[in-house]
Amino acid sequence: MPTPPTLGFSGGTLVLSGASRHAVREARKAAATEWRFDPRIGGLRRDALDYQAVCDTLRDADISFVDRVPSWHSVSWGPIDLPPLRPEQEQAMEAWTQSPGGGVIVMPTGTGKTEVALAIMHRLSISTLVVAPVRDLMYQWHQRILRGLGWDAGIIGDGRHQPRDISVTTYDSAAIHMEKLGNRFGLIVFDECHHLPGRFYREAARMSVAPLRLGLTATLERADGAHVLLDELIGPVVHRLTLAGTTSLTEYEIRRIPVRLSAEERQRYDRCSRRIRAYMAERRKREPSFSFEDLCADAGTDPRARQAQRAFWEKKSIEDRAEGKLAVLEDLFRLHREERVIVFAGSNVMAREVSARFLIPTILSHSRKRERLEILEGFRDGRYRALVANQVLDEGVDVPAAKVAVVIGGLSSTRQATQRLGRILRKSGSQRAVLYEVVCEATGEVERSRKRRRTDAYKRPRRHPGRERPDHP
Repeated sequence: MPTPPTLGFSGGTLVLSGASRHAVREARKAAATEWRFDPRIGGLRRDALDYQAVCDTLRDADISFVDRVPSWHSVSWGPIDLPPLRPEQEQAMEAWTQSPGGGVIVMPTGTGKTEVALAIMHRLSISTLVVAPVRDLMYQWHQRILRGLGWDAGIIGDGRHQPRDISVTTYDSAAIHMEKLGNRFGLIVFDECHHLPGRFYREAARMSVAPLRLGLTATLERADGAHVLLDELIGPVVHRLTLAGTTSLTEYEIRRIPVRLSAEERQRYDRCSRRIRAYMAERRKREPSFSFEDLCADAGTDPRARQAQRAFWEKKSIEDRAEGKLAVLEDLFRLHREERVIVFAGSNVMAREVSARFLIPTILSHSRKRERLEILEGFRDGRYRALVANQVLDEGVDVPAAKVAVVIGGLSSTRQATQRLGRILRKSGSQRAVLYEVVCEATGEVERSRKRRRTDAYKRPRRHPGRERPDHP
């Protein structure tokens, strides 16, 4: 009898060796990528992502083969301390379980995506890798797994390399190490999975053979449209919950507060605007399709383009650091002096200014882990009534319960708007949440605010009946 072909894993790829022409022909029917002949091993290679499709295709063709790919194991959990799932969480888990190979769960911030993932991990009890976008979230997952499932997960990232049957890592580390770890896990969880389609990060999914995949996000869509790749990298969206469809979040409202630039700020702002418009008009006389992206590309070699780019960033700085915003912020701190308040700034400089002026702690992207934990614990315990951050709290980080947020700067993206709102929507008691948007009149912030209003969250703020409050313009 002929020796059956062997399917193995090497360097983040599947390797098929010793296959007959018939087996090769059938194996080529598997979806996604093509087999490529590797003369170094005298066999065929293709993306590890296709493992399940290749196995299914060979079995359907009644071709026997030796499967040396899987290196994952069953897991015995320690003391379990998981809260019972709410109905909407149960629906998400069941929808994922019923989808072959899994898929993506889309749920608003604060509705318990992590609890759903832990329940799935508990049910499957197999080797699992959790991939998070940043180190803080990686350590947060480590703690949640330890508390909920009684497992001290291995850490891969932040200078540590301790792969275990249950492990946590970051997208960067996953993309770097998956060529060696890609067959060790039967389940892979991509937290904040909208990051995965990035050119570098997507390789982490392609080099993994995990037949079961779970994607978690509150904001699926990407501006570049690359979220469509998640169907291939993880699987289809199996469950989507909107803010309007959940009862597990607190009632909230959004209040917009317009402020005016000072005379000196307005003078500088208008001067920068004229400089940018003059340069763009001059270039478009020669190149009608000349864009701001082209300006940025030319800034490295063209002194006038560099001056226009500096004028743009000066305009942005004036918006972010307007003195009127600080005056409004002072009033809001007085109004909510007995409540926890999160301030979202538009830049690190503004965050530091707010921190120094009001003597409140600030969390920035380069803040050390111990410092961040101390600030968040102090915020939770009530030692700090307020904290300020730029973008580091926009996504995923477990922030202690707060019911007041103030946005004094930021992007126009749907993702940032939804994530910031989600920081104050966790239900605790009957108190209603409020998000303030402080916007400079007659500046680019007005249009960014309008774009944020077009998100589902901003368009349909939920309020108690009979207590409507009109939006500020």
